[in-house]
Amino acid sequence: MVNFAGWSMPVQYALSHLESHLHTRRHCSLFDVSHMLQTKVFGRDRVKFMESLVVGDIAELKPDQGTLSLFTNEEGGILDDLIVTSTSEQHLYVVTNAGCRDKDWALMQGRAEELRAAGGDVHLEVSENALLALQGPSAVQVLQTGVSDDLAKVPFMSSAVMDVFGVPGCRVTRCGYTGEDGVEISVPVGRAVELVELLLRDPQVQLAGLAARDSLRLEAGLCLYGNDIDETTTPVEAALVWTLGKRRRVTMDFPGAMVIVPQIKGKVKRKRVGLISTGPPIRPHMPILSPEGRPVGEVTSGCPSPCLKKNVAMGYVESEQSRLGTVLAVEVRKKSCPALVTRMPFVPTHYHTLK
Repeated sequence: MVNFAGWSMPVQYALSHLESHLHTRRHCSLFDVSHMLQTKVFGRDRVKFMESLVVGDIAELKPDQGTLSLFTNEEGGILDDLIVTSTSEQHLYVVTNAGCRDKDWALMQGRAEELRAAGGDVHLEVSENALLALQGPSAVQVLQTGVSDDLAKVPFMSSAVMDVFGVPGCRVTRCGYTGEDGVEISVPVGRAVELVELLLRDPQVQLAGLAARDSLRLEAGLCLYGNDIDETTTPVEAALVWTLGKRRRVTMDFPGAMVIVPQIKGKVKRKRVGLISTGPPIRPHMPILSPEGRPVGEVTSGCPSPCLKKNVAMGYVESEQSRLGTVLAVEVRKKSCPALVTRMPFVPTHYHTLK
């Protein structure tokens, strides 16, 4: 067990890190992610409120559709990444990172108070639900045996409220942090252990901890806040331009728009890239070098890939060095190890979309 954002979290369970990672890719694993902050946003001005804080087009979301978005500051830096769902129950369901819990809540509360002072109608409610992530190719098959809704009709980044193995009032969202098909289940906290035990009755389901969660998300090319993105990185530098709603790019009415939007067609000094190498493992903060040995960037995340049997990493490099196929090097224990700029995700993703 380790301390993670004030929570006591398991690095692994019965399976080793490697076994747990591969089990998730081949079958499915259950992650307890109840440390995430779950917030409900009510009121007629809830969309206006959220769009005053994030870069995404929240107004265009259909009922029970969600999107990954970013809180940004006026300098264009990323305050946090989050998922916003426009529910059919007339509220927004927002999931943010545990490590940013205090600052995210203060940000949202402060803006809500400003809107209310100006006559706006918005109020926030923290959900005390637990949050369980069932991830892997057999995850939906396992879950389908315990729900009456047809999960084939719930595409990636959409959700529905349903009974799950007899536990009422669960919000099931088709998303996750592994690159695999799967769901996150927001479940009343008093029934969470019961639901976990019911899911674990299926031999395909194994518990997984932080170690596998990190290597799985890295293979999928997904950012970890505090490592790969933070208040010093802009969405353009972080290769997250796709999170910027097209309408929002035109209206430029989100925090930091005056910095971020010109970067889209302009030039940034550095970019986030994927790297693959052989040899000793690549870890965060290791220098990235040009072939001549000149420092051109720094690793932000890295680990041996259980699926590829190579080292995978991401980091920021000078824009001139960010082209796919560029040969670079990483300094590992004062030795230069060749690394290749590679497209992410490193392994194929398997998100469920409607045909």
